[in-house]
Amino acid sequence: MILGLDISTSITGYTIMDCKRQICEYGVWDTRKYKDFFEKAEAVSKGVAEIHAKYSGKIKHIYIEQSLQTFRSGFSSAKTLSSLSRFNGIVSWLVYDLFQIKPEYIAATSARKLCGIKIPKGEKAKPVVLKYLLDNEPSFVIEYTRYGNPKPESYDMADSIVIAKAGVICEEKRLGS
Repeated sequence: MILGLDISTSITGYTIMDCKRQICEYGVWDTRKYKDFFEKAEAVSKGVAEIHAKYSGKIKHIYIEQSLQTFRSGFSSAKTLSSLSRFNGIVSWLVYDLFQIKPEYIAATSARKLCGIKIPKGEKAKPVVLKYLLDNEPSFVIEYTRYGNPKPESYDMADSIVIAKAGVICEEKRLGS
């Protein structure tokens, strides 16, 4: 089994997937209500501990979406990138400490490519990924706002599924399957 994580300081998505690319569980740890960085880390730590208790000994690999490394016009500021990197590091340590498995990092673009998800030029990736999973993953179900829009956590769950599936594909390639 693989644990896939999409780490963010607001909503962290997680997916547990077996070696047959079947989703065992997915969800989010919503930390938007916490203002303090360490409270956010504590909330995610409790979630990781629950996953560990439930899947102890079954999870063999952990894949984490690599945090943004560069500035892009109209996107995250230096402060946001720094905060996200620190949080990614904290959560990476938490999963390593509990599972005793060194996490591997995969860029979102590489993970999408491995999963066969193509983002048309000029389109935002998150809605494309969400639509792809809704169309191709029967077990993936999301909730909508009263206005018919996907709830914000839907995107984080979708991204964690892509990371987990890319992790399974990477492990298959290592084994030569």
